[in-house]
Amino acid sequence: QVQLVESGGGLVQPGGSLRLSCAASGSMFSPYVMGWFRQAPGNQRDLVASITDGGTKNYADSVKGRVTISRDNADNTLYLQMNNLKPEDTGVYYCRWWHSTIMQYQFWGQGTQVTVSP
Repeated sequence: QVQLVESGGGLVQPGGSLRLSCAASGSMFSPYVMGWFRQAPGNQRDLVASITDGGTKNYADSVKGRVTISRDNADNTLYLQMNNLKPEDTGVYYCRWWHSTIMQYQFWGQGTQVTVSP
């Protein structure tokens, strides 16, 4: 099992910044990927950014240049730095851990709300 606990969401004005954190613990064995997903009301859960255990990063086109994903290996914490936030960034942000080849071995956090509004 892998436990994921997100924090850092909130209400921010357009153009503002937020940093999300995801504290991970449990049986995390390689190769794996960690990522952030966003779910807006009435929409599916979409990938925002991901990072492999080897450090390879991937970003959705809508956030490139505004968002940075990073990981602190010392304490198994995943981060998402979001700058120049837009109203369309609003949604619940979920942290996910998944094994690269054992597809059933995947886990989600409980989510944290991000609202971008004047």
